[in-house]
Amino acid sequence: MLPIDAAAHSSRWRRRHPVDKAVLGLGLTVLAISLPPWPGAALVLVTSLIVLLGPAGVPGRKLWRAYRVPLGFCVTGAATLLVQVGGPHGFVSLADDGPLRAGELLLRTSAASLGVLLFAFTTPMSDLLPRLVKAGVPAAVVDVALVTYRMSFLLLDSMRRVREAQAARLGHTTRAATWRSLGGLGATAFVRAFERAVRLQSGLAGRGYDGTLRVLVPEARVSARFTAASCGLLVALAALTVVLEGPLS
Repeated sequence: MLPIDAAAHSSRWRRRHPVDKAVLGLGLTVLAISLPPWPGAALVLVTSLIVLLGPAGVPGRKLWRAYRVPLGFCVTGAATLLVQVGGPHGFVSLADDGPLRAGELLLRTSAASLGVLLFAFTTPMSDLLPRLVKAGVPAAVVDVALVTYRMSFLLLDSMRRVREAQAARLGHTTRAATWRSLGGLGATAFVRAFERAVRLQSGLAGRGYDGTLRVLVPEARVSARFTAASCGLLVALAALTVVLEGPLS
């Protein structure tokens, strides 16, 4: 199991309905995209961090391990705005408003990423996917997503074991051996995934599969108090942005 999935299963908000957490997490993401970068996105970023480390109870080390990957993409995307191609200053030169635009983009994307991580760190996929049928998503699409989600962990575990076996047999001592081991790993992963798919199909057929996977979903109700508090927080952030935008700009 991936660290973010393990954290979601042990989250303080695990028993809350996904709608409650979607209103808060995805609402923060929408605010980060729609509000002015300064101070709107900055306020969203700080608020997301406080909620993640405080009420949601996400460990700081796990949050950083998951956040550094999208943050790297955010920094890379913002860095491209620092330069311009062509113009009177040469083929490649510094953009006039490059630092300002790069900082605004970095604020927006980093704050939006934290909003998405808030939802991901508190909502396991096994709680979310079965409920999508009630939201109008076709059952066949949800079934494929469930099977893919569950089999991905088995495949990752198989790949980890194969890599450990290759390393124990000195399969990574040289560059040529590493490439040879990598090719063997890909071939083995493909064969095992195909075999698991065949066994899964045979098992479903033996259990009278009629086109729908029936799974147990933890009982949860949408909390009007939690949703109202989340909406109040979002409205307060938007209002505070409007109030502070003039003096800080």
